[in-house]
Amino acid sequence: MKAARIEELGRSPVVREIDPPVREEGQALIAPSAVPLNPIDITTSTGRFYGGSPPTPYTPGSEGVGKIVEAESLAPGTRVYVSGDRLGRKRDGTLAELAVAAEEVAVPLVDEVSDDVAGACGTAGLAGWLPVVWRAQTNPEDRVLVLGATGAVGLAAVQAARIVGAARIVAAGRRPEGLELARELGAHEAVNLDAGDLPAALRDAAGGDGPTVVIDPLWGEPLVAALEAAARGARIVQLGQSAGATAEIASALVRGKQLEILGYSNLDVPDEARLAAYLELIGHACEGRVSFPIETYPLDRVTEVWERQAAGPGAKLVVTI
Repeated sequence: MKAARIEELGRSPVVREIDPPVREEGQALIAPSAVPLNPIDITTSTGRFYGGSPPTPYTPGSEGVGKIVEAESLAPGTRVYVSGDRLGRKRDGTLAELAVAAEEVAVPLVDEVSDDVAGACGTAGLAGWLPVVWRAQTNPEDRVLVLGATGAVGLAAVQAARIVGAARIVAAGRRPEGLELARELGAHEAVNLDAGDLPAALRDAAGGDGPTVVIDPLWGEPLVAALEAAARGARIVQLGQSAGATAEIASALVRGKQLEILGYSNLDVPDEARLAAYLELIGHACEGRVSFPIETYPLDRVTEVWERQAAGPGAKLVVTI
């Protein structure tokens, strides 16, 4: 069978012919049809993921949509979404014509949702949705600032803030077309991260004494500016480091405003909460309340799309198989 293979850490995957996986007890054999790419796939393949990397060569892909080929509790042909179960992080993942995953992580899908949208609602959708609705417990009185709002995660966060009825939503990013899309999807204001006095621009856009919730997939300098702009007692949900692995934050800034900095990772959300959120997000997508810019590539172009993902695309990139 064909599979994308990471043959050396730090190098993009290539398509190879390998032996198909063997299903063990409690596992499902799945034929993936749509595999979204995510930052965790890139960091794992470069050896920079805090959870480590599988031995090379390995098949990447930490989630996917496909049909059951063989399983104990799921009928052949059932269309499912899978993630977790160490896929693409500790063992071979989903970027292949066949993959195996624990049956307990396979979520049957309704016919109304397409493969690519079901995939986009997974890792990226949840990484934007759950920080807003679950970690920050955003309410209608909140003024929400979403950093990195031009990417798939940021756009999901903007839409989550809109759905929970946040009083003010500010999208911050660098791509003008992405900021315009964020406005269309629910942001009241958009701020370019290259603004001259960024803290003042963010504070003014949020209104009041600044944002009360900050969703941060960036870290680095943008986060420092957001903390300076934040209102007293603001909750900052930190979920990524696209702008840098370190940030120089003055102690007085955090103490003086009584800020709450909350870490977030999809991997550490309780299974029941993650499943409920995924199904809720799928429901919103089916009803047209949530959408994502999606671009698809065939498996034979995996090296190209992998390098696009590493560069930080605005759209959600999905490999079709």
